[in-house]
Amino acid sequence: MAFTAIGLCFAQNAARAQALPALTGKVISAGIVPIAQVSVAFHSLPDSLLVQTAFTDTAGWFRLEGLPEGRGFIVCSATGYKGYTSNVLTIRPDTREALPDVLMQVVAGVLNEVRVSGKKQLIIHKQDRVIVNIDALITAAGTTALDALGKSPGVIVDPNGNVSLRGKQGVTIYVDDKPMYLSGTELADYLRSIPASLVAQIELMSNPPARYDASGTAGIINIKTKKTATKGFNGLLNLALTQGQLTRSNNTLNLNYRTNKLSTFANLSYTLNNSFSDLGLNRVYTDQNNTPAAYFDQTSSFKRHGNLVSLRAGADYYYSARSTFGLLVSGMGRASSQTNDNISYLLNNARLMDSVIVAQNKEDIWYRNGGLTLNYQTHFNKKDHGLTLDADYLIYNNAQRQTFYNSGYLPNGLPLANDTLLGELPGLINIYSLKTDYTVSVTTTLKLDAGLKYSHTVTDNTAAYTGLTSGTASPDYNKSNHFVYKEDIGAAYLNLSSETGNLAMQGGLRAEQTHSNGHQLGNLIKPDSTFNRDYTSLFPTFYISYKFDSLATHQVSLNYGRRIERPYYQDLNPFTSPLDKFTYYNGNPFLRPSFVQSMELSHTYRNKLTTMLSYSRSLNDVNETIEIRNGIYYSRPGNIGQKTIISLSVDGSFDPAKWMNVHFYSEFTNIAAKSDFYTGVLNTEGNVWVLSSTIRLAPGKGWDGELNGSYRTSIYDAQFVLGSVWEANLAIQKKLSLRTTLRLSINDLFYSKVTKGEIGNLNRAQANWTNRIDSRNLVLSFSYRFGTAFNTDRKHETIGADAEKSRVKN
Repeated sequence: MAFTAIGLCFAQNAARAQALPALTGKVISAGIVPIAQVSVAFHSLPDSLLVQTAFTDTAGWFRLEGLPEGRGFIVCSATGYKGYTSNVLTIRPDTREALPDVLMQVVAGVLNEVRVSGKKQLIIHKQDRVIVNIDALITAAGTTALDALGKSPGVIVDPNGNVSLRGKQGVTIYVDDKPMYLSGTELADYLRSIPASLVAQIELMSNPPARYDASGTAGIINIKTKKTATKGFNGLLNLALTQGQLTRSNNTLNLNYRTNKLSTFANLSYTLNNSFSDLGLNRVYTDQNNTPAAYFDQTSSFKRHGNLVSLRAGADYYYSARSTFGLLVSGMGRASSQTNDNISYLLNNARLMDSVIVAQNKEDIWYRNGGLTLNYQTHFNKKDHGLTLDADYLIYNNAQRQTFYNSGYLPNGLPLANDTLLGELPGLINIYSLKTDYTVSVTTTLKLDAGLKYSHTVTDNTAAYTGLTSGTASPDYNKSNHFVYKEDIGAAYLNLSSETGNLAMQGGLRAEQTHSNGHQLGNLIKPDSTFNRDYTSLFPTFYISYKFDSLATHQVSLNYGRRIERPYYQDLNPFTSPLDKFTYYNGNPFLRPSFVQSMELSHTYRNKLTTMLSYSRSLNDVNETIEIRNGIYYSRPGNIGQKTIISLSVDGSFDPAKWMNVHFYSEFTNIAAKSDFYTGVLNTEGNVWVLSSTIRLAPGKGWDGELNGSYRTSIYDAQFVLGSVWEANLAIQKKLSLRTTLRLSINDLFYSKVTKGEIGNLNRAQANWTNRIDSRNLVLSFSYRFGTAFNTDRKHETIGADAEKSRVKN
């Protein structure tokens, strides 16, 4: 009965919403060029009260719905254009008016003649995503995109760069609506290569619509970089120096040139990275009575040095007011090295030393990737009726050279044994993709989206290890391997969305068919082996939101989705790679895809306070697992039979004063996992509480300040317990002129960002670790804008290569 009553309530309100008036229109500049991101505000008369604001899309269209009856007018404003105010409009109950095109005139002048007032809202909640405006975070200045992710509500980034959203791992990372076919270390390094100064927004989508690939059980995080939409030549220079115990630097140059028919851009960045990690490991081996039989204590000092250069450049040719051809090229090159000096103490049950292993490990890495995208988009005879075509090619080419020196000593210092292991690990990934999307407004309130996609991926990885003992070299066939993996994915989707007054609904269905083949080439002691997999899956999504009045004082939303997490390409590779003499990483060719169903119910008050309850249940969730064999730790990805996550979060913002804004986020999550495991049944459950807050100050005269901090209790996730952690950050900003800004920030003010953890469900063993990184640092950044500023629309940048990019792993 309760559900019936709710349904009747929605139906009645939807019927009333059908009668609410609406205005549509298009904003253009000279030459009938549409202008995107124009603010269109409706004011009522006689008090000129602001009633509703909308923004134009890439085709220049806007829509204002649910307007009150009576008289009013619209005001259009955009940087670089003269403001536009319409004549008085009369709004009646049956108004469904398409206004004449709004022609906005360019303001002659350069950047220092254009003033922009008002502060950006830090967090914006939409029906299918949460938007974080990174420009509103001063502490993000001089840092990286990975650091900016860690400052987003509900996002946790661990010291290894792994990202989770609302307690769930399996996030697919996109950049400008393009998935990153990277994971693990390579993804973290790539995100560190993107300075936060180039990031405009971060979109958090725990239940993405059907137009996005279904990959990523925790959803999608889309990093949107800055794109200036200005005619003429202009640019942005950002320089940043970070000083902790070591020195780092992030520097970017963004260039844009635009005429009526051609738009070009280039982003060039250079990153100098120097970092360290001090890791302490403690392992206790027990007998059959669970009594300590031996101890293992290890201290490791990792030092990393690297140089990274990346380039992203593109061009759009506006063939007509409706059609655009686009080209995008990207590339990144990184040369880095890592040393790991560690000492391992092997102790007996009385904690007396049995032996000592001193290791000096070194790894040299060369990494290059490149991409080419061709796209075409066209709009037909009305708004929201268009077609896009995308073709992509991506290549990832990396090589690693590893050297492991191990020396053993007796308690009296006499040498015990020496050995050396040398490794050469080249890897190559090629990705091809084709994609098309079609959009049409079926009626004034109903929109249809449909699309097709095909991707083909080939990975080729080799590991060649050679052992040196007493000066004699011999191939190590147990660790050497050659693995080739091929995958084809075909997808089709259909999505319907409707917005009638205060009620908005969206529903979609995506179908994906996967065929994969893995081939492990044998050697003298390993046999040749192959595997094939074929499966087809359906992924429905549904959203409904209702505003209880036209001002959205109260808004209720509900969404549901089903998603998949395919294994990372390299995780299927059965290689055994040493991390040190006592710790190895293994791939797992028997990994199965993970499926998750999730649901979210939220309430938003005055766009200032959002409360959300979410539930998700995943099957075959892919987690890191640890197994002990003969005293050696083997880390490998494995399927966890079932994982359930229930979360309650509150996200709010308020202004105690005109010069102060306070944003806060709190989340309480329960994580339960149950699975068959090599030690028996794994059955864990735990709660985690996250609290973060950002205070922004604007005292005036070009000064701004920011203080933010976060706290997280311990996380219980499958086999692991991650200890609690907290941090505090402080920043100030001074606008020296309209072109120039100087920022100074201090991260991890109290050097409290130390991670600790424990590993459970081990076979007659216990383990824990502590890790400290160069987290406390001072960042000085300088930004300078130059060139002209005449606002116009901007290009189509999406590419057809979707979730595959998030599955490349080193």
